[in-house]
Amino acid sequence: MASPAPVIASNGGVIDAVKAVLGDDLVYAQEAVDEITITVRREALAEAIIALRDTENLQYQQLMEIAGVDYPERPERFEVCYHLLSLTRNHRIRVKVVTDEETPVPSITHIWPVAGWLEREVFDMYGVLFDGNPDLRRILTDYGFKGHPQRKDFPLSGYVEMRYSEEHKRVIYEPVELAQDFRTFDFMSPWEGAEYILPGDEKAGEEEGAPTPVTAAEQSDEPDKPGGDA
Repeated sequence: MASPAPVIASNGGVIDAVKAVLGDDLVYAQEAVDEITITVRREALAEAIIALRDTENLQYQQLMEIAGVDYPERPERFEVCYHLLSLTRNHRIRVKVVTDEETPVPSITHIWPVAGWLEREVFDMYGVLFDGNPDLRRILTDYGFKGHPQRKDFPLSGYVEMRYSEEHKRVIYEPVELAQDFRTFDFMSPWEGAEYILPGDEKAGEEEGAPTPVTAAEQSDEPDKPGGDA
């Protein structure tokens, strides 16, 4: 049975329809790799979302995801991306707003209640504030966690680590200590031979009757043995 809708719906006319509906609230619109992305004014986010949902030739009824992006070099370093799905038209659109560390983004929990959980994730990971969210708490990190782990300036190792203490019989938090020292990895082919004595090989020459290890450079200076290959 043929599908009632195409696998990938056409983008034809969508940007023009969005421009007509949003007017001055639309900051930027583009189509790339068969995807449409629009940027709207932060203050007009809720009104723009409602217009995209209720306009007859758009009909983006479902909120699929809210994601954050961090660009530390920008004055407004954060982008909040809303991914919308039109069930009737089998089409998707991405709506973006920009903000900084202090300016809140209007919550859309009154439009889609599921946005409450998604906004909490963006707040937890990036520190973006949402004005109107009734329960803006951390949702992925632990109690008392400091910082926002998906910011570009957050260290990969974090600031504290958690472990179970047999002494205290409970979970404790400690400053991060990297147990393994930094290693310098050698990606030279093992068939070529290293230009240095590998750790452990220096003991081989100390044993009675054991051959003294030599480097690859020293091997290349040795004359060919009789009977060897020409």
